[in-house]
Formats: sequence, C-alpha cells, structure tokens
Amino acid sequence: MYIGKAAQLSGTTIKSIRHYEDIGLLPPPQREGKYRVYSLQSVELLSFIKCAQQLGFRLKEMQAILQDHRGQELPWDLANKAIADKKQELMTRIEGLQKVYAGLAEFEASFKDARDQCQFEHLAKTA
Repeated sequence: MYIGKAAQLSGTTIKSIRHYEDIGLLPPPQREGKYRVYSLQSVELLSFIKCAQQLGFRLKEMQAILQDHRGQELPWDLANKAIADKKQELMTRIEGLQKVYAGLAEFEASFKDARDQCQFEHLAKTA
C-alpha cells in the first residue's frame, strides 16, 4: 500500500511517517519506482508509535525501544520495561502534584481565614 493508505489505516499523517523514517523509527519501505510501498507490519508499527505517543512516550524513548527493530517482531521485553518505567515516572509526578494540590488547599484555607478575620476586624472598628 502507498503512504496515504498507510497513514489513513494507522491514524497518522504522511508527514509523520516521513519523519519517523528520517529518524529511524520506521524502517525504509520497499519502493515501486518513486513510490513508497508499506506492508501491514509497517502499519502496525505506525499504530504502535501513535498509541505510545498518546500515552506520553517521546519519540526519543521510542527510538531506544525500536533501535534494533528492522521488520522483525516488536521488542516486547523492552516495551514492557519502558511501560513500567513510564508508569513509575507518572506515579511520581502524580504524587508531586497531589502535594502541590494539598499545599494550595491549605494556602487557600489560611488565606480565606485571614480575609475573614480582616473583614470582622473592620466591622468591629466601625461599631
């Protein structure tokens, strides 16, 4: 299939496919004259890349996973380790954000208390 069909089936763009080839994420396709011809395996790899990106993987991370992938089966062991690492990174970020959220809630409460106290002091002075 040609690049347009591969893009459509994988949910990517032609520009993305060319970029993935340029950076070595996607092996160079076969050619028929000046046209690139993609296999179903290429479409599956493109779908994998798109899914990984949507889940927060950067292209450089995927390059590390797919560096030796040349049309063979995906390196599942490397992918599983990368997923576990990404999950741990995400949990660390979530914990950090929860601490920031708790700090903001405390700050908001103390700010509200201080504001309320100032309003009551103002009323006491006018009485």
